[in-house]
Parts: sequence; structure tokens; C-alpha cells
Amino acid sequence: MTEVRRATRDDLPDVTATLARAFVDDPVFRFLIPLDDDRHRSELAFRMLGINALDRGMVLRTSDTSAAAFWALPGRWTVPWRNVLRTLPLSLRAYRTGVFRALSLLGRIEGVHPREPHYYLEVLGTDPVQQGRGHGAAIMEYVLTRADAESVGAYLESSKDSNVPYYRRFGFEVVNEIRIPNGPTIWPMWRAPR
Repeated sequence: MTEVRRATRDDLPDVTATLARAFVDDPVFRFLIPLDDDRHRSELAFRMLGINALDRGMVLRTSDTSAAAFWALPGRWTVPWRNVLRTLPLSLRAYRTGVFRALSLLGRIEGVHPREPHYYLEVLGTDPVQQGRGHGAAIMEYVLTRADAESVGAYLESSKDSNVPYYRRFGFEVVNEIRIPNGPTIWPMWRAPR
């Protein structure tokens, strides 16, 4: 059985390394940080996201850090401007000239984000050599059990069409489609409490 635990700031280097490996072929991430760039920039981007997630939700990891996720708590899915400014140096180093593309994408995503209380899965990734062993599922169940107990929904944006069936296994359904001009498509998904 996979053990899930809350990560701390000290865990972020291992968590971000895992997520950088997991997202190496992600269409949205590749749109923001081209594939031919080094993994260090991806790790910087995930570090920025992780710092913000620690402030407004949960960073979860498996005991061996083979999988990790960033979840925002109900009512805390938006990133306050003070956090954006605090992590801006990381964003600039990660996205470089693509930072404006990243901000534009964030605006499009926030424009369709539900306003009702929910847990927001911002990022979930499993190291490619560990995929298919239930690590990501353990992290999903950890939060979805809590969401059901609190009678609140859960929300995510799938950045890969091949992941949509995976999330459907947990009760998520596609509720919208975001087409990025000259870029990939994103599928917002909602799960009602059970």
C-alpha cells in the first residue's frame, strides 16, 4: 500500500525533481518551457508552484517521493498577488521570455475556474519509471476522501487528453475545453462529492 504524506518546504527539491520528470512530455508544460531546454527550468517552475501550494493548500507526496501533487484547499485556489511577486524571480528564471505566455495561459484557466467550494488539483505527477503502480491514485484518494467527507467538489485541468480517462476513474467529468492559440488544449474537469 502506498503511503501518502504532506510535504514540507524541505521536501520541495525531491518533489520538484519528480514532477519535472513526470511532465517532460506534457503539452502545456512544453508550450511554456520548450523540450530542448534543461530540466532545471522545469524544476524552478515546479518549485514556484510548490511554494505557492504550501501557502494555500497541500503538497502531497508518497513516502518515496515517486509521486507528488499540489492541492489547493476550498476557497483558496487563487494565488494572491503577494505570492506571485514573492515567487516572481523563480518564474522569470523558469519561463524566461515565455513568462507572458504563462501569465496569459493562467488568465484563460482562471476565467473558467468554478467559484463554488472545491479542492483544486493543480498538479499531479508520478515519476515515469514508477507509473502504473497506484502512487498517483493513492494521492487522489487521500484528498477525494476528505472532499467527500466535507461534501465539497474537486476540480482539475487535464493537460493531456490521454489523462482524461484516468481522471474519470475517480469521478471527474470534462466540463469545458480551453484551446490555446498556437498551443495545446486543456480539459477542465469537475467531480461532485459522493
